[in-house]
Amino acid sequence: MGVVTNSTDKYQTCIDECNKCAQACHECIKLCLEKPDVSARKDHIKMMMGCASICKEAACFMEMESAHVKEICQLCAFICDECSSSCAQFQDDHCQKCAAECKKCASECRSM
Repeated sequence: MGVVTNSTDKYQTCIDECNKCAQACHECIKLCLEKPDVSARKDHIKMMMGCASICKEAACFMEMESAHVKEICQLCAFICDECSSSCAQFQDDHCQKCAAECKKCASECRSM
């Protein structure tokens, strides 16, 4: 499923999951910023920003077939697990959905 080569096909599921997780975090951040208790969500929002960032970087490392794919994916899994736990603390539907996406991404990254 690579765009110009099929050499990254072995990573495609993880690349897709990382991109989906980053999107979920960005969407959740937007919705959390609109909540009346936004100040109580400050650390949670920062966590999601970091999660989205590492997910995008992990996808990039896989797309480049970097020698450090395994290490970056392990870090991504760790951060996604933390973000999932953070999201799960909030009862909003969007936070629960984001928690689930982060958990899926962590699992996929751990399998790399």
